[in-house]
Amino acid sequence: MKSSDYIIRYLHARGVEVVFEVIGGMTTHLIDSLCLFEKIKVIPMHHEQSAAFAVDAYGRIKGKPCFAMATSGPGALNLLTGIGSCFFDSTPGIFITGQVNTYELKGERKVRQSGFQETDIVAVANPICKAAWQISRPEEIPAALEEAYDCSVTGRPGPVLIDIPMDQQRCSLPDTFPEIKMPIPDPLSVEAEKGIHELIKDLEKSRKPLILAGGGLRSAQVVAEFRKMLTSLHIPVVNSLMCVDALEYRSPLRVGMIGSYGNRWANKALGESDLLIVLGSRLDVRQTGSDKEYLTKNRVVWHVDCDKEEINSQVKGCRPIVAHLSSFIGRMSELVKQYDFDQTKWQDWADEIVSYKTKWPDTAELNDITGINPNAFFHRLSEFSGAAAVFVADVGQHQMWAAQSLELGSQQRFITSGGMGAMGFALPGAIGAAVALSGDPVVAIVGDGGMQMNIQELQTIKRNNLPVKIVVINNASLGMVRQFQESYFSSRFQSTVNGYSAPDFKKVSEAYGIDALSVSGAEEVEAGLQSMWKNPSEPFLLEVKIDPKANVYPKIAYGYPLTEMEPFVAPIEMECT
Repeated sequence: MKSSDYIIRYLHARGVEVVFEVIGGMTTHLIDSLCLFEKIKVIPMHHEQSAAFAVDAYGRIKGKPCFAMATSGPGALNLLTGIGSCFFDSTPGIFITGQVNTYELKGERKVRQSGFQETDIVAVANPICKAAWQISRPEEIPAALEEAYDCSVTGRPGPVLIDIPMDQQRCSLPDTFPEIKMPIPDPLSVEAEKGIHELIKDLEKSRKPLILAGGGLRSAQVVAEFRKMLTSLHIPVVNSLMCVDALEYRSPLRVGMIGSYGNRWANKALGESDLLIVLGSRLDVRQTGSDKEYLTKNRVVWHVDCDKEEINSQVKGCRPIVAHLSSFIGRMSELVKQYDFDQTKWQDWADEIVSYKTKWPDTAELNDITGINPNAFFHRLSEFSGAAAVFVADVGQHQMWAAQSLELGSQQRFITSGGMGAMGFALPGAIGAAVALSGDPVVAIVGDGGMQMNIQELQTIKRNNLPVKIVVINNASLGMVRQFQESYFSSRFQSTVNGYSAPDFKKVSEAYGIDALSVSGAEEVEAGLQSMWKNPSEPFLLEVKIDPKANVYPKIAYGYPLTEMEPFVAPIEMECT
């Protein structure tokens, strides 16, 4: 069969169901093969970056890859931010780029370019991919596809890229596929088994244990197993930004989010703990603050990760357990049954944490602003959004308010761009999530700045009639950087307020054929949310105007331990990230 037909049919045989793409000359053979095969859903996007973000969100929801396609040159390069998002946040995804014919490639010649739009995308993408290949002969295609899929889903999941010259897309290949073998997870090592036993001994002695749930729990698809393990352990749980949905909001073991913009009481609980079990979190500065030594100075820290390089990389002095979280949780669940970890063992500790939460409620952090309190708004949004399967947050102040205050149900998901921290993620991410869910509503939470970065995908939502509810938190500025300028640059707001503007999002949405409403007062919020959810299966845009001066609090006072947070304490150093 034609090699482009082989590529599409092989991916379908591996369970790939969707492609997000922007057509170009160098992918026309592949697009035509998709058209003829008809068993993979094709979602044309309006920008390749959006296609890549959609792959990222789809992979997080499904736990398996779909793929994106782009043509050579600008199309391939436009994928890079989304590829990087997959790489940093451990999401499986397959990226296929068209390339000029092999006889047009510059090869070793010392010229900038030979074929039109020729770009060495493999060299450019390599640092943010688990693997990347360029096909030079048609017989390489079967092995490359097999290796690409397996590489994407094994170990720490991530993106892979295959660059296929146009002449290689129209060659002939046998019409049989190699035998498909599912990857087998590595068993626990002797060292990991020993570490688990030592960890349990430390738990027996602990008075104030805490688990930090990181994004690795979601990447490893073990959240259900993690929750089941907690029924035996009864240990309070804090979460990173990448695992806001580790536990439902009402769970008695859920504490809250830690980190730079974490809940004040959660950071305080971490500071008071005597034992910290880190599951799938890399402990970067956004979680620990600048005083990284503080984390291991006053407590025992056990760090579990499938990648040994992540342990004792950012925070030194952690006790390592190198293991896939599925293996760790499975073994831990078996062993803890032999110990007396009943729910009363750490009740005093749980009560202490509740006292912190009572003392510092999230809705009181911004009690002096006018208009809509963003933390209070996200509690109200949660009340009305029981039908939502996923909340997809963009990057900025709204992202942190949402992570601080959303009240997630047991089956609701929260996804955002973490390691890449890419504005413009939410709208295409919501498309990827909605396609993965096949009908369940998705809420996209986006700022006025991020909304303008991929606003063209409103057309994709409308064309596919996707049930995406778009909440635009409009503070008429690029708020997170504006807050940074307020702290460190004497409130010189160049490019965040001065030189920045936004359109009337209600009118823009309506121009795309999507119903919209704008609210600016607390008394209008309920009616706005009712309108948004009047037809759950229809897209809708709700613009929420808030005080441009609203800051995200609490915030770690840079230079101090993570327990010391603004506005109660002023930073003594300038943030490095």
